[in-house]
Amino acid sequence: MSEIQSLDKSLETERKESESSDTEYDPQFKPIISLPEVEVSTNEENESELLKIRAKLYRYDSSEPSSAEWKERGTGELKLLRHNETHSVRVVMRRDKTLKVCANHFITPWMELKPSKGSDKAFVYTVMVDFADEKPKSECLAIKFGTVDNANLFKEKFEEAKKIVSTECELYNDQNNKENEDESEEHNSSLENSVDESKNDESDEKECVDLTKKISELDVAKADEK
Repeated sequence: MSEIQSLDKSLETERKESESSDTEYDPQFKPIISLPEVEVSTNEENESELLKIRAKLYRYDSSEPSSAEWKERGTGELKLLRHNETHSVRVVMRRDKTLKVCANHFITPWMELKPSKGSDKAFVYTVMVDFADEKPKSECLAIKFGTVDNANLFKEKFEEAKKIVSTECELYNDQNNKENEDESEEHNSSLENSVDESKNDESDEKECVDLTKKISELDVAKADEK
């Protein structure tokens, strides 16, 4: 047998032994500490989706009147969520990747979507209380969609949500409030306070309608050009 043949045979033997060794090696690692599974809550467990759609959200920053402008708040999935018991409906939107909440507010019967100047794919509206930041505050928001069809679908579902809230949510439904008249004085007093607060909110929010109309004249599309 020549030296070359002997070398080839030796290399072939080593290769087979190496493959056999790799196949047989099966390490088992046991965890030092066993951790229980943690249930993650999204606070959406008792809600049903009326709509889930991609959008881009802006807020109107008027902290400096001389340089007031639209500022992008985030791009991601926007949801309209209906509570299964109270029938309230809220808008929830999370940013892509980070999933940080950039919009979280309830829809009320008197909220009004205004078409944005310069774009048939965007709407402007005012909310008295948005909970996206650490502190709830009033915001003027603009929502822009990828297509006109998506924008129209959002408007359709938004109007549907307003109807649900005005007819089925106890806070805004006079009929349900009348059915509660048989309850205790304490409960009635609490209910009256809630209604008074909602009326105050309604008055305040209606005052914002004029502002929304004025802001809707601003071109949201220009914010993308910056």
